[in-house]
Amino acid sequence: MNTKYFKIFEIAYLIVAVISIVEVVQVWGTNRNRAYLFLFFAIVSLGMFFFRRYYRKKFSDRQNKE
Repeated sequence: MNTKYFKIFEIAYLIVAVISIVEVVQVWGTNRNRAYLFLFFAIVSLGMFFFRRYYRKKFSDRQNKE
């Protein structure tokens, strides 16, 4: 499978994380529960970004060795 698609999904996770962090900053003073929810989304999105990037690199290294 083409690793280009994997890179696109990584970027999508980063975009979700950035949007969530912006939302946290905007809502922190008015609605703390909503801010915590978006903070959770940001942390999960960043975690998924690093997880997917690690496995994409591992997969491409294995493909290059063959």
